[in-house]
Amino acid sequence: MRSRTLRYLALGVLLLSVSAAAVLTLDAFRPLRFRWASKLILANRQRVVDAFAILFHAEGDRTYNNLRWLGTPLQKNPMDLWIYQEMLYEVKPDVVVECGTYKGGTAYYLARLMDLLDKGRVLTVDIEKHPNLPQHPRITYLLGSSTAPEIVGQVRSSIKPGETVLVLLDSDHSMKHVLDELRLYHGLVTAGSYLVVEDTHFNGHPILPKFGPGPMEAVEQFLKENQDFRIDPAREKLMFTFNPRGYLVKRTS
Repeated sequence: MRSRTLRYLALGVLLLSVSAAAVLTLDAFRPLRFRWASKLILANRQRVVDAFAILFHAEGDRTYNNLRWLGTPLQKNPMDLWIYQEMLYEVKPDVVVECGTYKGGTAYYLARLMDLLDKGRVLTVDIEKHPNLPQHPRITYLLGSSTAPEIVGQVRSSIKPGETVLVLLDSDHSMKHVLDELRLYHGLVTAGSYLVVEDTHFNGHPILPKFGPGPMEAVEQFLKENQDFRIDPAREKLMFTFNPRGYLVKRTS
């Protein structure tokens, strides 16, 4: 008898739940659904952002692997591209050093923005030369490892005294390589400008939890060694970024 009562009670709860769900789908309850959803999302803000980051990465073939800038492929988060545009306008660098050319999409994006600002050039480095790289008078391609002495020397010699420099690191994402780049290139960054470490979301921050120590861990070690830079959380204002804690601004004093 008790078992039958419990079954009927469970059935009743189920029917009530289904009925409530059906009622809540009515347009009249749309404001209530919105308020509930908003409260739930705001109470779990970082979890929601992380979940979207995981989804965005899992659907890579239709998201970041399928992006074009004026027809040129670039593997970037559109939110970060917007932040780069703001940084270029505010800092107005004479030179952007990019480690990790790939297919040249980011370099081309930056160069076209520099056209609008009428200032700046891009020095972009990659260990591999990809075909059909976009050609632009503001872009200089350097072939070789970003940590090789001859490449570092070419980059340094291309920067004139007094020029404002911004650096983007997006090549080999192992902790050792990124940390080597940070140690080699941070001295080029001018006060008030940025050293951006890309893809700090690797190794479970929140994607690719089995990647192993990568860009995020390199940033953590670098900041223990160097007090001239700080993380700028304002560059993460759009919440969804490939570079959490990766926007490093050089202190002005």
